[in-house]
Amino acid sequence: QVQLVESGGGLVQPGGSLRLSCAASGSIGSINGMGWYRQAPGKQRELVALVTSTSSTTYADSVKGRFTISGDNAKNTVYLQMNAVKPEDTAVYYCYADVWTILRTRSGYWGQGTQVTVSS
Repeated sequence: QVQLVESGGGLVQPGGSLRLSCAASGSIGSINGMGWYRQAPGKQRELVALVTSTSSTTYADSVKGRFTISGDNAKNTVYLQMNAVKPEDTAVYYCYADVWTILRTRSGYWGQGTQVTVSS
C-alpha cells in the first residue's frame, strides 16, 4: 500500500501565502507524478496542479501565476506554494500520486485532505 500525508493547511488572509506539503510512503517502486486537487463545499473536486517525474507541470487556469508546484523525487514529496490567495481558493486540498508499486502495479492514491481557508 501507499500512504500520502499532507501538511500545511490552515487559515490565511486574502493576498497571503501558504505552502502545502505531501509525502508519499509505502510500497513505492516509482512515482509517475504527483499533484493537488481541491474541493469546495457543494462543488466537484477539481485539478489544481500536477508535476511529473520529469518536472513537467500543469496548472488550472484559476491558479496560474499564483501557485507553484514542485517535487522532490528523492523524498517522494510534492509541494504547493500558494501566493496571492483569494477567498475562492478556500477548499479541502487533496494530494494525489500516480504510482508504480513494488508489485509492478500502477495505481492512483489520495491523501486525506487538508483544509485551506482564505478569510479576513
